[in-house]
Amino acid sequence: MRMLGVCGFAFATALIAGGAWAQEVTGTISKTSADCAGNPNALGVSRTVEIDTSGGPDFGSQQFKAYDFLQAGEAVLTFDDGPWPGNTPAVLKALADQCTNAIFFPIGKHALWHPELLKQVAAAGHTIGSHTFSHADLAKLPADAAEGEVEKGVSAVRAALGAPEAPFFRFPELRYTPDLVAYLARRNISAFSADFDSQDFRLHKPEQVIASVMTKLSQYGKGIILMHDFQHATALALPELLTQLKANNYRIVQVRAKAPVITLAQYDEQVGSQLGGAAADARPLASVVRTIDSVTFDDRFSAMR
Repeated sequence: MRMLGVCGFAFATALIAGGAWAQEVTGTISKTSADCAGNPNALGVSRTVEIDTSGGPDFGSQQFKAYDFLQAGEAVLTFDDGPWPGNTPAVLKALADQCTNAIFFPIGKHALWHPELLKQVAAAGHTIGSHTFSHADLAKLPADAAEGEVEKGVSAVRAALGAPEAPFFRFPELRYTPDLVAYLARRNISAFSADFDSQDFRLHKPEQVIASVMTKLSQYGKGIILMHDFQHATALALPELLTQLKANNYRIVQVRAKAPVITLAQYDEQVGSQLGGAAADARPLASVVRTIDSVTFDDRFSAMR
C-alpha cells in the first residue's frame, strides 16, 4: 500500500491509463488544540492534506487500496446523507467545540431542500463533496442514468452552496461499478470509500455508535471513518466520540482538494429551479404572505388574568 501525505511532504506519482498525469497529496500542520478558544484540550486538526484529483485517484481501503495517506493513529471524519435539520447542526456544534474538521458528502436533494444548512457546513471550514442526487443504487442503473445521478448531485450541491464543491464523491452504500469509477476519473473526481463503516445507520443508540468506531479504530489503528449526519444517534454520539478520540491519542486529518469540481451546464440547469423546493421564478415570501394582525405574549397574559 502506497503511503502518502507525510507532514510537509509532497508526493507525486505518474500513472498511465490512456495518458499520464500526476496525482499529489500534500500535508501541512493545521490548527491544534492550543488554538481552540475555550477548549485547550480540544481534539483539533493535526494535519491537513491536499489532494490533486486529476485522473480521479480513489481512497478508502475497503474498496480502493492504491493510496493510503494516513499514518498510524490518524483518522479522517466523514459524514454522509445530509444536510438534515437538527442532526447536521448538532454535528457541526460537536466538531466546532473540538475545533476539528470533516468531509461531508451531501445528497443533492437534501442540499436543495436545506441550502442554509449546507452553507453552515462550508462556513465552518469543512470539506464538501457529493453523494448523488437521490441516493440511488448506481450499480442497478443503466450507465447514462447512473452518470446523470452523479452529475445532478454535483450540480445540486453547487447550487445549494452558491459555489463549486470539492471533486470528492462517495457511492451510496459504497456500491460502485468499474465503469462509474472510470467515468469519475475522466471527470477528475475522486471516489471516497472508507477504511471502515461506523454502521450508524443500523445502530440507534449513541453508545453503540461510539463503541463501533472506537473498536474498529483500535483494530485498524487509523482510518477514514464513514458516518452519517443524517442519523440522530450519530449527532448525539459525536461529542463523546470526539472526546474519546482525543483521550486515546488519535489525531484528525483534514482533507482538502487542490481545485474545485467543474459542474456540467445541463445539470446545473436541471437543478436550478429546485433550490429550496421552489420554482426559480417564485415571488419573494414577503410579497406573498404578510402579517395583518398579531397577539403578543403580554396581550395573551392580560387576557388570561
